This record gives sequence, structure tokens and C-alpha cells, in this order.
Amino acid sequence: MKARTAKPTKADAKVKPLTDKDRLELFRMMVRIREFEEEVQRSYLEGLVHGTTHLCQGQEAVAAGTGFVFRPDDYIGYTYRGHGHCLARGMDEEGAFAELFGRTTGVCGGVGGSMHLTDIDKGLIGAFGIVGGGLPVSVGAGVTAQLNGRGQLSATFFGDGATNIGAFHESMNIAQVWKLPVLFICENNLYGEFTRINHSTPFEDLIKRARGYDMNAVQVDGNDVEKVYEATAEAANRARAGGGPTFIECMTYRHRGHSRTDPAKYRDPKEVETWLARDPLKLYEMALIKRKLLTKEKADALILEERARQRAASERAAAAPWPDAATIDFQTLTFA
Repeated sequence: MKARTAKPTKADAKVKPLTDKDRLELFRMMVRIREFEEEVQRSYLEGLVHGTTHLCQGQEAVAAGTGFVFRPDDYIGYTYRGHGHCLARGMDEEGAFAELFGRTTGVCGGVGGSMHLTDIDKGLIGAFGIVGGGLPVSVGAGVTAQLNGRGQLSATFFGDGATNIGAFHESMNIAQVWKLPVLFICENNLYGEFTRINHSTPFEDLIKRARGYDMNAVQVDGNDVEKVYEATAEAANRARAGGGPTFIECMTYRHRGHSRTDPAKYRDPKEVETWLARDPLKLYEMALIKRKLLTKEKADALILEERARQRAASERAAAAPWPDAATIDFQTLTFA
């Protein structure tokens, strides 16, 4: 099959530089994601969430920074640690909580749960529970975007562990051969479940993986939301103009264990302390205060506002009815 070249059709395809208003919205989104995940943790401990959850505290800058770039008609694929990507895409928090709680008002009717939180109407094409399982799907969406010729792109999020599986290499290869408008966004938090990267991969800088496919690639501080935004914006501009895929490695760190049953005692306490000191929310709050766009008092008030927002949303969700297995119409559910 020959490589195809997308046809740039819109002069406004370029992503605009951030304004001060944008920066405040980015901060709010990061806070929203953090408080959502904290509320999920509380709900899990109270027995409202069945099964398990995989939380993204510490990785908020990746979801917020990339999400600020995407168009409504772009395709987004992500992992089971994808609550933040859903919120950054505009998913309703009450509907998200209801899905995690298994209630009928959930975004997937209460039958998808935490690991399959998604909404096709928002271009969220799937939360994949299999490591690397979303990569080929997102490449397929990239083919669709290319054939549509409207300047769309497909973005796929995955962890460092996924770069060791066959589907990753096959997806990278064909995306580059066909010059597909796909962004491969690796959230490198140094751990594949319970295994540190140095025990499974010969190097920690996974940007090296892209060299084997002659693919445009960039490594960025995944705890700096503006750097994430800038790298994603540049890659998106390139993809929409027919320049092909980009591999973006976001160096970040999850504050908690792999899942809610994991105390993460396998991590070096000094490593954890070092990364906690680089909390993306604290870093951006300090940056905005330094720029005189925010004060500590306003930041604290915003955090309390979002905390109350998430608590109220979860309480409404918990009051919703359970699905009736006898009446669920699986043909009409909107999950992937």
C-alpha cells in the first residue's frame, strides 16, 4: 500500500499560542483532574467503585496540556489510567462518576466502568485495558483522519511498558510508512505496573525507539504543562499539514501505586520524594503566581471550589439507579 498524504484544508489548522486566560484554564483543568481522582479514591474506599481503579495523580500536566491542543473532531485513545484524558476532553464529571459506580446515568450506561470510561461522541475512541492495545486502533483512526482530508488527527496515549510489545512497533512502523496524522504520546512514569523501566528496557529515554522508524520525535518534561502543550501543538500542526506522525515522550511520575490495591513499596523513597517535589500542580501554581496571573489565595479557593464540585458530582452519581440486566440494550451503548 502506498503512502498517502493528507490534504491541509483549513488555514486555521495552526494551534494558537497560549494566552493568560488559557494558562488559568490549564491550571483549573489540572486541579479538576487531581480532585476528581482524589474523589475516586475516597469513593473506592467507601465501596462505591467495584473492581479496581488506576489513578493519574502526578500526570495531570500531560492530559491537560495535550487536551488543550485537540480539535473536537480528533480521535483520542488512551489507557485504563485515562480519567484525566476524559475530563480534559470535556466529559461530564457526574456521568464519569456514575460510570465508575456502575449506575445507569454513567457515560456508558454503567456497564463500562473505570477501565473502559469513554464517549465516542467526544472522539474518545477507547480506554484500553490491555497494555498497548489501543495503539493499532488509533493508527486505524489515523487512516480515517487521513482519508477524510479535513485536517483531523489521531492521538494515542500509552505508558513506557507498552513500548516493548509488538503492537507498538507495528503501529509506529506503518504510521511512518503511510505518513499518518497520528501522535504517539508516551507517558513515561518509569514503571510498567510494578516493574521499574531499567528492569525491562535497555534505556530510560524512550525517544530512542522513534529513531528506528525515522519518526519525528521529542522528549518533554511531562510535569510542565506548557512544555507539553507546546510540543503537542507543534506535532499537531505538522500532522494536520500532512507531515506525518510524531512520537512525544512525556517524562512524568504517578504519585500512587499502579492500582488501588498497590501500596507501591517497590519504589525507592528518595525517588518518590524527588518526584513529589516536582508536583505538576505546585509547579504551575508557582509559575502563575510568579507571572502575577494568580495569587496563593485564589489558587487555594480554586482548589476548594473544584473539590466541592467533584464531591457534589459523585454524590449525585451515587444516588442514581443501578442498571437492570434484563433491560440493558447493548446495541445503543456508546462505549467503544
